[in-house]
Amino acid sequence: MLKPTLMAAAVAAALLAPAVASAVSDAEMKELREQVRQLKEQYEKRIESLEQRLQQAEGAAQKAQGAAVKAEGVATTAADAATKAEAQAVKAESAAIQANTRPTSEAAFNPAVSVILNGVYANLSQDPGRFQITGFVPTLGEVSPGTRGFSLGESELALAANVDHYFRGTLIAALQPDDGIGVEEANIQSLGLSNGFTLKAGRFFSSVGYQNEIHAHAWDFTDAPLANKVFLGNQLADDGLQIKWLAPTDTFIELGAEFGRGRAFPGSNRDKNGSGASNLFARVGGDLSESTAWRVGLSNLRTRAESRSYDDLDSTGTQVTNAFSGTSRLWALDGILKWAPNGNATSTNFKLQGEYFRRSEDGNLAYNTANAAGAASGTQTDTLSSVQSGWYTQGVYQFMPMWRAGYRYDRLNSGTVKLGLVDSGALSAADFPIFARNNATRNTLMFDFSPSEFSRLRLQLASDKSRLGVTDRQMFVQYIVSLGAHGAHKF
Repeated sequence: MLKPTLMAAAVAAALLAPAVASAVSDAEMKELREQVRQLKEQYEKRIESLEQRLQQAEGAAQKAQGAAVKAEGVATTAADAATKAEAQAVKAESAAIQANTRPTSEAAFNPAVSVILNGVYANLSQDPGRFQITGFVPTLGEVSPGTRGFSLGESELALAANVDHYFRGTLIAALQPDDGIGVEEANIQSLGLSNGFTLKAGRFFSSVGYQNEIHAHAWDFTDAPLANKVFLGNQLADDGLQIKWLAPTDTFIELGAEFGRGRAFPGSNRDKNGSGASNLFARVGGDLSESTAWRVGLSNLRTRAESRSYDDLDSTGTQVTNAFSGTSRLWALDGILKWAPNGNATSTNFKLQGEYFRRSEDGNLAYNTANAAGAASGTQTDTLSSVQSGWYTQGVYQFMPMWRAGYRYDRLNSGTVKLGLVDSGALSAADFPIFARNNATRNTLMFDFSPSEFSRLRLQLASDKSRLGVTDRQMFVQYIVSLGAHGAHKF
């Protein structure tokens, strides 16, 4: 539209030029023509710019339409993929349900299997057959230093696996030197309970104190501390239920409770419904620095014994069998400190460990239950009450890779034992020599070499004054070898 207008203006100017020639000078005509030319150029440039913008707008519209078509195709493809994925999920769920309802084949369930081989050579200055810890009731557990010479220590066979996403099962059998087989642990443990809770049911080592729940092959010394021997029968395992709660805090806080049958010392195997023993425990720990970690714990074990028997020699030298029936209450305070440079224990590390036990028992003691001939008296029963304690502390230092040295000190206090039969004058203290007052002590040195995490060689030297007036000088040479997959040890 602009071009015809400009042409019309130019024609009109040309027609009018003769008429106004006389009135308009040449200079004015020149200026007028220049203005017309400039006006024409400006309009032509503007028209060209508008045409370019129109072409660009039409191209963008075509591109947008093409993108919309592609987006619609992608959306259709995604919908189809989602439909296929949903169908596959339904098939997978159906397959899982069928797998859970059919018998599991042997190849589908492969538990981790491990074997611990343990051998000991013992050189003892005193007859181990006459070993006792004077001042304390015999526990009937494995508290003696073992046999002289070479012997097969207590080896282990362990099987463990996750049963499903709810439970894990563990079986640990002890292969004993006398060719016997015992069950150390056989339990199931929950997996993934919410709010920090864990449940365990079956047979397990009690969480009383620190060392009791650690298997013997993971101990830092060949044998257990004296306190564990007299108060826990070397190592307490019971059948029952354990519940633990781990607090959701930066500081390690763990609370737990156990309810068991009370089948083992300090309890006894009773024919009774319900729980025969209980243990409550609390643990707190944390890091002092990148190199140092600590943990302390407090436990309270309560149980009841029924006719818990033991053998003794009375004042006439006759062997008699006595039996205790009553309640037993044990407090245990434990602590451990571990140090490793920047948390790396490969080259050097140090571990300081200790426990304190205090036990009180109240009930009745039956003397000479078998009514042995020649004894000071026939069967008699009266009260018994006792308060006894003991503790140990030990330190183990790895001074270079694979090599460690350790020292342990044990001390027991036989405390106060009140016997109704003695207080009443029916019998004398000489008829109960096992209760003679005694503060047993033991000093132990240990050196071991571990070529790898699967093997260890150990030399242990000890001066044991458990028996009143007798010192047993002991030397042990031990090997420990682990075969197969084995779980990590506790802190």
